[in-house]
Amino acid sequence: MRTPLSRVRNLGASHSGTSDFWRQRLTAVAMTLLIVPVIVVVIMLIGRNQAGAAQILGSLPIAVIMLLFIIASVWHMKIGMQVVIEDYVQSEKLKLASVMANNFFCVAVALATIYAILKLSSGV
Repeated sequence: MRTPLSRVRNLGASHSGTSDFWRQRLTAVAMTLLIVPVIVVVIMLIGRNQAGAAQILGSLPIAVIMLLFIIASVWHMKIGMQVVIEDYVQSEKLKLASVMANNFFCVAVALATIYAILKLSSGV
């Protein structure tokens, strides 16, 4: 016999519990910690020509900071939109299509942003 509390601790029928909630909080904390270095990098890029920007963005620590910020931001966006879609879209077919479109869009945004930064950092 199971009490309501034991059912809650067992993380529900899907056994995933509040993983999206915690992942979204984790990405929010990551973005909060990374926003100051990203703002510093953007300020350093102001007034630079392409060669100067390539020199700054070509630095390994800067590249790692930017990559982590992009990944955290896109992951946060994906989770947030997925929760909204799952909560407010009634039709199962439309919900599935919307979640798939959200996933593809987030991957496209991440790849486009990473490509743009790599292109700029290579000086081409």
